[in-house]
Amino acid sequence: MTVPGLRERKKQRTRDALTRVALELFTAQGYESTTVDEIVEAVEVSQRTFFRYFSSKEEVAFAVQQMVEERFVRTLGERPPDEGPLDALRNAVLSAWDTIGDAITEVVPVELYLRTFRLIESTPALLAVHLRRSTEMEETLARIIADREGVDVDEDPRPRIAVAAFSGVMRVTGQMWGRGSDQSLEAIRALTEQYLDHLGPALAPRWRDRGDEGLGTAP
Repeated sequence: MTVPGLRERKKQRTRDALTRVALELFTAQGYESTTVDEIVEAVEVSQRTFFRYFSSKEEVAFAVQQMVEERFVRTLGERPPDEGPLDALRNAVLSAWDTIGDAITEVVPVELYLRTFRLIESTPALLAVHLRRSTEMEETLARIIADREGVDVDEDPRPRIAVAAFSGVMRVTGQMWGRGSDQSLEAIRALTEQYLDHLGPALAPRWRDRGDEGLGTAP
């Protein structure tokens, strides 16, 4: 593994500082109310420096989320080829949650990342971007699944259907986690596993004949 040089480490520290300060300001005073001028003033760099690393406030708002998503995509690509599509997606996301904490804390405190997660869900401008990004991510995942299974994603609908079902569970998980009292990484990881366990039963033709297998009240 190549060790980053002094210049690269300095650039990374500047980018991380801009990310951390931006997220602190966004979550403290609101995304719309925060300006690039406030961010660069707090970090003591110029606007030119900010735009060297980020094209907009929007990009910095999703910087850590982008890192998390990239980790998940890499993990999915590394899953054993004998795993079925939904098993590969499930194991990839749970594995990513197991290891992402350290990667996040290299940039921002985990608590700040989690507050940003909730900010995105509650800010219309960011939520719209989040939904667009989610659509793009679903397409990426569908193509990975199609490649794994040796099918044509544009001819066989199954990769996109499997990913849509998986992504729906992820959205519900995020929403229910945000409403709960325990908003830690451990909690969202546990809720992710719990809800994925119910994906199969939820797709059963009938529920009433299977007895009471519901989740009960939300955490």
